[in-house]
Amino acid sequence: MKLNFSTVNILVVGDMMLDIYYTGDVSRISPEAPVPVVKIGDTTNRLGGACNVANNLSHINANVRLLGLAGDDAHGKILRKMLDNIKVSYELYNFQHNTTSKLRVIGSRQQIVRLDFEDEIVLDSTSIKEIKKTIKSDLKLNDVIIISDYGKGFCCDEICTYLISEAKKISKPIIIDPKGNDWTKYKGATVVTPNVKELAEVANISIKNTDEDVYKYGRLIKDRYDIEYLIVTRSDQGITVITSDYAKTFKAESKEVFDVSGAGDTVVSILAVSFALNKDITETIELANRAAGIVVGKAHTVPITIDELKESYNLIEHSKMITTKNLDKVLVYYRDRGKKIVFTNGCFDILHIGHVKYLQAAKEVGDVLIVGLNSDKSVKVLKGNTRPINNQTDRATLLSAFSFIDHVIIFNDETPIELIKTIQPDVLVKGGDYKLEEVVGREYAAKVELIDFVEGYSSTNIINKISS
Repeated sequence: MKLNFSTVNILVVGDMMLDIYYTGDVSRISPEAPVPVVKIGDTTNRLGGACNVANNLSHINANVRLLGLAGDDAHGKILRKMLDNIKVSYELYNFQHNTTSKLRVIGSRQQIVRLDFEDEIVLDSTSIKEIKKTIKSDLKLNDVIIISDYGKGFCCDEICTYLISEAKKISKPIIIDPKGNDWTKYKGATVVTPNVKELAEVANISIKNTDEDVYKYGRLIKDRYDIEYLIVTRSDQGITVITSDYAKTFKAESKEVFDVSGAGDTVVSILAVSFALNKDITETIELANRAAGIVVGKAHTVPITIDELKESYNLIEHSKMITTKNLDKVLVYYRDRGKKIVFTNGCFDILHIGHVKYLQAAKEVGDVLIVGLNSDKSVKVLKGNTRPINNQTDRATLLSAFSFIDHVIIFNDETPIELIKTIQPDVLVKGGDYKLEEVVGREYAAKVELIDFVEGYSSTNIINKISS
């Protein structure tokens, strides 16, 4: 996947927020009341709400236009300066409201209290008319539109329905981060991205974080509001995509959850740039999952960066053919993410349907398939001086072309026992012509799986037939 979003233009419409963190230590209880005394050591400002969506997009090098409300108060001035610093184009209307802000006091890594500064916002017809005029001109200049609704008043029914209607007229995808128990104003959107709690609210029923419940009620809500893609974020269970044709869950990429603040904004941002570049839904969710896994490992509302995404992808995207030098790094990456590693090996001299079926079956017993490939030297030891027909580089390149193979590693020894000892696979796969006690390296694997070959196919038979 190419991670270049510099040509993408995204319009973000939604509720602006400033997140303020007072952080310090707690060493005593107040003599005035039974509450902790926090000695503040640091004050941090973060962009929140729709501003955090814009922040995420800016940090992955997309071009962002932001529409919303902010007052001329101190918090509004901070907000504008922060948006200027990340080079986001914005139109922040001031209809005599205070800037929505959340101040959190953190004592010894524990949130003590949150103070909310916000006005009840009800847009009048004159304000709505002015906003619609800006939206109409901005729509044509952007590839994808995001509505970031935090229920603060800017994303009212009239604004949302107008945005969706106008976007559909010019075939622009529109992605909604929803709020509330009535999604009538989101009807006809391309994508809506609730978490499980938000899905339960709109379905008006308790929903367990299971595939069965999410699929059942997700389909119901998708159909009710005529949504093309319902994408449900499910914390440690990953992300579920529901369309008219299927429902599928992609496993979470998170190593450790430190703070979930802003993870939904990150997912929405990744969806937007992926839709702008017409990436398929599997690629899109894989990238969104990976980005969410990175941001939940950070404290407070912090955006994903393009460098973090590239670093996570370099291992997978550009290193299908790995060596013993970077094997440890590959293994740590997958182990940290709880992935089930499958290992198998072979010469794979002349690829045929038997090989393909065997390797596909091997991938199905785990998450990551690593194929050990006998080097030219070891093939000669096993098969004789006339083999291999194809050299090790060609054989490795062919194997790497299969999407179900994650990595190929060449080994020189007659058997892969040292490789298996290093990998310690969750599943070691061998052909069904082996007996369990004959499998080399079985003592270093958590489980051994024997998979039957497709009858009548072998490289040796093919070579003999050509030679005869």
